[in-house]
Amino acid sequence: MSKLACGEYVMRWFWIIFLLLSVSYAKYLDNHSCKECHEKIYEEYQSSYHSKTYFSDELHRKIANKVDKKRYECAVCHMPMADNLQDLVDGKARPNPNNITHSDGVSCFFCHTIAYVKKAHRYNLNLKARQAKGYKPSLYGGLNNPDDSDKHSSLSNPIYNKVVCSGCHSHKLNDYNTTIFRAMDKNQDSKECIKCHMPQVNGGAEKMDKRARGVHLSHKFLGIHDKEFRAKGVDINISIDKDTLDITLYNKMAHPLIVQPARAKYLQISIIRDSKVVWQNYKISPKEDKQGYFAYSFKQDGHSIIIPATATQKFEHNLNAKEIKTLHYKVPQLQKNDKVEVSLYVVLAKDECSRVINLKDQILTKPQLIKKTVLQIQ
Repeated sequence: MSKLACGEYVMRWFWIIFLLLSVSYAKYLDNHSCKECHEKIYEEYQSSYHSKTYFSDELHRKIANKVDKKRYECAVCHMPMADNLQDLVDGKARPNPNNITHSDGVSCFFCHTIAYVKKAHRYNLNLKARQAKGYKPSLYGGLNNPDDSDKHSSLSNPIYNKVVCSGCHSHKLNDYNTTIFRAMDKNQDSKECIKCHMPQVNGGAEKMDKRARGVHLSHKFLGIHDKEFRAKGVDINISIDKDTLDITLYNKMAHPLIVQPARAKYLQISIIRDSKVVWQNYKISPKEDKQGYFAYSFKQDGHSIIIPATATQKFEHNLNAKEIKTLHYKVPQLQKNDKVEVSLYVVLAKDECSRVINLKDQILTKPQLIKKTVLQIQ
């Protein structure tokens, strides 16, 4: 092991141990206990993917098991309040559906007890607030002058308006120093994440709106799984010049078009004449159109692999945050009343994934429409 790798290994375990010690005295409040005062937020959260766990998220569970059937290193972000987190990471314990600190997943208590986000090379670390033994826990948030309750005290922490998302959603490098996930740049904060994924909605943060705030940040954490929300992220424009079809894509999001290695997004472009398709950008698979297919691919020592945990190289065809890109296609001469249809689709688990893990949920492998644009030739 090189000195650099050794140093990273030591630092990694130092911060994991620090994280574990920092919550050793915490009185854990499970998700359901939050419902008593925060009923609307609890209902929003229950519909979000933050509420999904190792036990209910088939894709995550099967990829994690494919990577390592003994150790569950993903627990650091996907099961962060586990009362035996170190044992899960070390392979001395397995996820237990009867353990509330496991089945709560990315819990309310976890997100609201982050005191500081430590930026690190491989992945950032959420450092938890140390809770005094014998006292009710302190929960953090972005509200000014927050209300206390009989269950916890409340504190405002500026990280909740700036960097809190970057603890888990920034980047991830594997043991071979290969980036397998990146959603945020080094200097990017959480403001744009919150603006899009946690918009203000009507209703106070508490069932009894003591301070008459009237609005709160939605805890649905809307994303790719929501049909209306995902249509807002990309603009598609079509232009024609003789036998050249130009498709201009504008990624309005603050992160790349592709952030998850299992996913693929692709264009289906069709020219329709008299209700018949006379041209399409691919015949069988959308991967035939290299410029219109967006995905990650990985290699280990020169050989293609599907699961990126052991990858030594990463390749990507992507659309970066706020990037505008024009794709050019040679097409047959268009005629009056022809229609050009451009559809952008997402597949949550691309073909390569479904070849190595058996997925029962068809939503994961079925293409889902993100956005469709149509141009009628006059």
